[in-house]
Amino acid sequence: MSPVYAVYAKELTDILRDRRTIISMIVVPMLVIPLIMLGFGTVAGKLVQDAMAQAPEVMVLGAKDSPKVRAALEADKKLKLVPETPDHAKRIGDKALRAAVEIPDDFDARLAAADGTVMVKIYHYEGELRSGFAANALEKFFRDYRDRALAGRLAEHGLPVQFARPLETRRQNVAPPEKVGGNIVGSILPYVIILLCFTGAMYPALDLTAGEKERGTMETILSSPVRRGQLVLGKFLVVLTASLAAAGFSVASMTGMYLLTKGGFGIAKEMPLGDFTIAPAAVLAVIGMLVPLAILFSAVLVSVGTFARSFKEAQSYAGPMVMVVVLPAMGAFLPGVDLTWKLALVPILNVSLASKEVFTGTYPWAMLAVIFLSTCVYAAIACAFVTRMFNREEILFRT
Repeated sequence: MSPVYAVYAKELTDILRDRRTIISMIVVPMLVIPLIMLGFGTVAGKLVQDAMAQAPEVMVLGAKDSPKVRAALEADKKLKLVPETPDHAKRIGDKALRAAVEIPDDFDARLAAADGTVMVKIYHYEGELRSGFAANALEKFFRDYRDRALAGRLAEHGLPVQFARPLETRRQNVAPPEKVGGNIVGSILPYVIILLCFTGAMYPALDLTAGEKERGTMETILSSPVRRGQLVLGKFLVVLTASLAAAGFSVASMTGMYLLTKGGFGIAKEMPLGDFTIAPAAVLAVIGMLVPLAILFSAVLVSVGTFARSFKEAQSYAGPMVMVVVLPAMGAFLPGVDLTWKLALVPILNVSLASKEVFTGTYPWAMLAVIFLSTCVYAAIACAFVTRMFNREEILFRT
């Protein structure tokens, strides 16, 4: 193995002298990603709080002969009424108006007569945050108005308010706080770790293969007294080191960011993290599944770089592969997608779902073993493929 170590030490020294490698392997995981997430969380939290604090502008349509409901709407400090115009739908669509409510002209009379249900229609912009807040505020107003009217009717007949409520429902959370927090954090961490594990290996893998071809130093390395298998293994180990380093730095930075945001920075203040802590068993389980995945990523990227004629061509191949990694890595975000025996065989997705499970304190050891072994098989196939490619000169020196 001494020739492998020599190749490994030489190539590792070279990539550590490259500024771009340091940026992709250390700076981005340690600084850029946490700052982006912290900045986004802070800005998002501030925007949500501001939107909730402001009284939304709403328009009242109709209610010409109903002064009581109009007076109640005007007295509500959580709503800001604007004059009625015929283009309310367009104004809501243009975000110049948050919502509008259409009330029958004889609303007060019909409500007092109690001879039927009075329909009130709320117009809003589906999916728009501030319009949604305005619609919720209007719905709450009319729910309270309805309850007051109902309480008045019951009081007239000498009946208690509970007469119209024969039953009540109440939600009770039975999950401990660490599971609630682990479910939230476990949806974010696997995605970031897997993505940085891939991107951290991308530049070193392409530089040590396609970059060598472009610089004309591949022939010099091949003429050294080192067998092809030892040479490719040394290069592969350098790429694997970069991949694991990027993942490790990302875990460290995310842990530091969690310790900061737990105090209430940005949107994390609104997240029910509870008393969430990362158990050592969870860290070991994630690392155990991440190592063969990093081997798989490294082998695939070295294969891409070996096949490409130049560094630019290798980038054009590796760029779309990021989406191939991102989409299954987002599996932990998707609602209703749980770890099953079939999904345990799907690469990348299985690691993402399993990481979410262990962060919540659930350890399906049988499935974790299947995920580890299946990923090892995929990684072994990729390693065998890259070794075979490196021994074929028609591919290595493809023009």
